[in-house]
Amino acid sequence: MKDRVEKLRRSFGQEKMDGYLVANEINMQYFTGFLGGTRLLVPKEGACILYVPTVNYEAAKEYIRDTEIEPIRIVDDVNKKVASQVKRLGLGLIGFDSIDASIYLKLKEAMKDANIKPANKLVSSLRKVKDEEEQRRIREASKLTSLGMKRASEAIKAGLKERELASEIEYAMRRNGSDGTAFDTIVVSGVRSAFPHGGCGDREIAEGDLVVIDIGAKYLGYCSDLTRTIVVGEALSKQEDLYNIVLSAQDRAMRQIKSGVKACMVDAMARDLINKRGYGEYFVHSLGHGVGLEVHELPTLSPKSEECLEVGNVVTVEPGIYIPGFGGIRIEDTVLVKKDGYEKLTEAPYTLQV
Repeated sequence: MKDRVEKLRRSFGQEKMDGYLVANEINMQYFTGFLGGTRLLVPKEGACILYVPTVNYEAAKEYIRDTEIEPIRIVDDVNKKVASQVKRLGLGLIGFDSIDASIYLKLKEAMKDANIKPANKLVSSLRKVKDEEEQRRIREASKLTSLGMKRASEAIKAGLKERELASEIEYAMRRNGSDGTAFDTIVVSGVRSAFPHGGCGDREIAEGDLVVIDIGAKYLGYCSDLTRTIVVGEALSKQEDLYNIVLSAQDRAMRQIKSGVKACMVDAMARDLINKRGYGEYFVHSLGHGVGLEVHELPTLSPKSEECLEVGNVVTVEPGIYIPGFGGIRIEDTVLVKKDGYEKLTEAPYTLQV
């Protein structure tokens, strides 16, 4: 955690900043390892100060090192507390990550002797490159997610409700060590499989249904993301054809992944194949996204992305085809970007039928 703070501080010079205010709770977790703070003040020198509601104060003392902890009572105004500390330290220009407009105005009013400016990219650029400990946690989250998919393939059958299958998956991940789910589990069947973010409901899975299963476990705060599409019983030839197109698109895109490659080019590899097969209008989302403390973070694999992949990026590769009234297919894995390629972190068979 200390190294991450020092990396942030090294960017202060070019921004002419004397300090940085972290208001996003996930960013606070990134720098301190603790989820439950209200603000984190990072001065250019000296100890960082984490402002914590009294309900979380004892837990913060138990887990946090190398950071001062300031309790915030119900009657306290955290913005005034921060402003007072900024004045005490003589800080002139403070950057910040993300703050609601109402809080920004309160801070501006409280900080009579200092200026604040948005500088969220300083943190997002740090977070998108995962260090060894982050990679370890994502690997473990990916193993747990893969166990969840294994349970899905064992439990799925005609007559089972979508939410019943979701509960089997989530229990398997929890039982094996997951802290919880990285996002709301998606199990969509039949025509509902054409809804990319369709959640899970009371619909009973029927023989011959396409079933899209999109799941993710969390481990020590870090996420993973894995999708497979399964047909219960015998697949139709059209279902098989669509599945093979999506699988080929994923394989083609993943072969492009390595440090220095433009993220938009990875997206193009999958999108061009699906376009050429006549289903481009049914690929309705970006190819992938970064994964870390949040399941959606930078970098993004999309046609609009201007980023190049770097060693230590963790991204998903998830092409899909979604045809209203027929159904959808998505295949997704979480991968770690390396100098000359990638490491696939999630594991599950690429089989349409069970």
